[in-house]
Amino acid sequence: MLNCYVIAFIMVFSPFIAISNASAGDADPLYRSCVKQCEETGCIGERCFPNCKIASDEAPIVGPPWNMLGPLYAQWKKGHSKSNCRYYCMLDREKERELLKKDPEKYHGKWLFKCIYGIQYPASMAFSFLNLVMHFHGWMSFITLLYNKLPLKARKRPYYDYATLWHIYGLLSMNSWFWSAIFHTQYFELIERLDYFSAVALLGYSLVLAILRSFNVKDEATRVMIPAPLISFVATHIMYLNFYKLDYEWNSKVCLIMSVAQLVTWAIWGGVSHHPSRWKLLFVVLISGLAVSLQIYDFPPYEGLIDAEALRHAITIPLTYLWWSFIRDDAAFLTSERLKSSKKSK
Repeated sequence: MLNCYVIAFIMVFSPFIAISNASAGDADPLYRSCVKQCEETGCIGERCFPNCKIASDEAPIVGPPWNMLGPLYAQWKKGHSKSNCRYYCMLDREKERELLKKDPEKYHGKWLFKCIYGIQYPASMAFSFLNLVMHFHGWMSFITLLYNKLPLKARKRPYYDYATLWHIYGLLSMNSWFWSAIFHTQYFELIERLDYFSAVALLGYSLVLAILRSFNVKDEATRVMIPAPLISFVATHIMYLNFYKLDYEWNSKVCLIMSVAQLVTWAIWGGVSHHPSRWKLLFVVLISGLAVSLQIYDFPPYEGLIDAEALRHAITIPLTYLWWSFIRDDAAFLTSERLKSSKKSK
């Protein structure tokens, strides 16, 4: 439980702590000098942009402590200017690299995309939003099945022992895809951190859930003991990213390992169990494995719109529908089995 509070604390207060980014593109001295000039003058070379200069001589906003709109707007304006400077400098550097026949580089862990109506990563933003919608639909259908269609115990509690775990999973999934959609709209440091930390927390919890369900763990004490080391690792990883260095490559490796471990756990359980809906599980695992492989074989965005990450987000949309279908089937199956065993015991 303490580790959960640590993660929550970091996610809330991380915006106020400086961190370091590490990608080949943003380590380029020419790119850094371009961003610095843009933030100070609002200009890149002879071109000037009205929404790029970060004002340093603005008077502090004075008012009652509950009036947060002024400071929040000032922070948003500063972040918006910084985001615009980075985008225009990335655009310039990539044009220069193209003329020199050099391969594209990543900046702050991302490729350069075509900006459409102010949206810096349009395809990823749209796919993230659709994933959010699919998870919301799946979670709502799961709730409807549990409390309106399946038999309930006293005090309207479901017979399904994993109901609470899946509720938490649904909330973490929607939270992760929400911040992903916001982050891919336009770059802000705060949103970037929330996006990365939410994704890590979701992957860590998903692995815990896969272990608990696969080994049919129902005892509350065991449910706390088994995931404790993994939760500690996830909390430590988030603290490392926040307090020491936001290392994109290291974070990708950690996420990849947790994703593969989760898929292997589900695949083994689906292969040896006699669950009536195991074919849904195995299909999701197979296609998810192919989607995860895109994280290994990354490529620059095609036509400045679709890269490996965007394609991975697109693949998960139909898989999310099938995944929640399996979760509903699992709830119905275990509820039926529990009622049958209770009748036999009588």
